[in-house]
Amino acid sequence: MNEGKLLIFSAPSGAGKTSIVKGVLQRVPDLAFSVSACSRPQRPGEKDGIDYYFLTPESFRQKINENAFLEWEEVYPGSFYGTLHSEVERLWAEGKHVVFDVDVAGGLNIKKQFPARSLAMFIRPPSLEVLRERLTNRGTETEESLQKRLGKAEEELSYANKFDYILVNDVLEKAIEEASDLVKAFVTS
Repeated sequence: MNEGKLLIFSAPSGAGKTSIVKGVLQRVPDLAFSVSACSRPQRPGEKDGIDYYFLTPESFRQKINENAFLEWEEVYPGSFYGTLHSEVERLWAEGKHVVFDVDVAGGLNIKKQFPARSLAMFIRPPSLEVLRERLTNRGTETEESLQKRLGKAEEELSYANKFDYILVNDVLEKAIEEASDLVKAFVTS
């Protein structure tokens, strides 16, 4: 097997990134999902160490000070997300290529640290109207959090051209197939 690669998927919240990542993980061998750390409260049905490593804001800040993160971001005030170095090292030691489902800033930070070993893909919704609809249909957003996410999405869309590929998630199955093809070509190169 080639040396471990990093496959970065970034997108505005609600663009379908998590669904695409799940589809790619099912189709491409030797991939493993990098579980991110976060300081937000656990949602119903989420499991620590599976969905996220749930940390308190205090312990997250402590790990920042210990340089334990490959990348981290204060996405909203007091709401931290990041990737632990230990998680990437663990997966590479298992002979896996590491898949990231991270925000735009985190994705670009990883790409900057491992330019030759990483493929950065930006998932964009067909439009902001479709994004609003998807977020509303989730049923997890208040009007205030919806507005916050849409505002952030507009800003994140402006960074799309800094990624290796931009995938428009209009038809989910087609987007998964396109992403899988890009990943297969990259990990075998």
